[in-house]
Amino acid sequence: MKRAALWPDHFLPAHRVPPPWPGRHVPLDGTLVHVRDTPATAPDAEPALYVHGLGGSAQNWTDLAGLLAGRLDGQAIDLPGFGRSEPGRRYTIPAFADRVVRWIEHSDRGPVHLFGNSLGGAVAVRVAALRPELVRTLTLISPALPFLDFRRSLQGRMLPLLAIPRGERLAAWRLAQLAPEVMAQQVMESCVADLTRISEQRRQEAIEEIRIRYEAAHYAAAYVRTFRGLVGSFLRSYLPGQGALWRQAASVRVPTLVVGGRQDRLVDVRVAPQTARVIPDSRLLLLDGVGHVAQLEVPRTVARAVLALLAEAAPAPGGSPEVVARRGSVERKPQATALITGTGESAGAGDVAG
Repeated sequence: MKRAALWPDHFLPAHRVPPPWPGRHVPLDGTLVHVRDTPATAPDAEPALYVHGLGGSAQNWTDLAGLLAGRLDGQAIDLPGFGRSEPGRRYTIPAFADRVVRWIEHSDRGPVHLFGNSLGGAVAVRVAALRPELVRTLTLISPALPFLDFRRSLQGRMLPLLAIPRGERLAAWRLAQLAPEVMAQQVMESCVADLTRISEQRRQEAIEEIRIRYEAAHYAAAYVRTFRGLVGSFLRSYLPGQGALWRQAASVRVPTLVVGGRQDRLVDVRVAPQTARVIPDSRLLLLDGVGHVAQLEVPRTVARAVLALLAEAAPAPGGSPEVVARRGSVERKPQATALITGTGESAGAGDVAG
């Protein structure tokens, strides 16, 4: 593990709040998967794939994908049962990882720069471990890798729901009791440390995403079953077997960036540093004053760390970060840090993920 570096900020596009990138439905193995494409702004851009967290959607990546479009040709997928994708048959880490693998194979874009947030981080780790030929680099933002002290997560209060027969019906009833505006506010409060970073445009988009959830009869069951599958993977990771997530993380060999927020309320804040220690070729970026979805809350900071990772893993035609910075009359190296305090970044956030 080493400290993450940050690409100079002035090489990023100017700040703006883009609308969600265009989405489309694609038939895949008998069901429809919803994908949002972030068009590349450079001819030599490399393929990237973004995977959201529990309760999230492809919209979670709007700002980060836009900032990286000069280097990456981005696609963000809705996992089965979430966003605008059709429901799946199974809601487990292996099932979601199989879906991601199938999408990379179907789109014929591999190997990709793979991104995962929360649940998507666990999925991405499994993909990188089992199918390394499909992954160029790995970026994990608050990855939901196993921890057993659920007092360190707001999701711990959902554990009793897993013991109730047909708990998804109770979840659906609970959803029906809350107005979309109230639900959106609650979700953002649990995922974001500083709500002043969330633009009004992103708030309205989050409300619209939740309205879509209300209209999807399968959503409550998908959420509860996915949470059950995630908890099951946590427990199995402390038992013998090659399917354990921590063992899979240790087998990842691609260059990896791990980003964690000090104010994460959903994943134990100790998980990000542990992930970086376990993955051999890793870089760690810890952000003070940031919550569970750094790519929404401080997308410019995350983008700078990603660009430094890409430059280190496979230098761009312009050369190393130091060379590019000098050409831009900036006589300094990208900032290296293990902890950033008070980013001061103002950013938008879309539908937020657990």
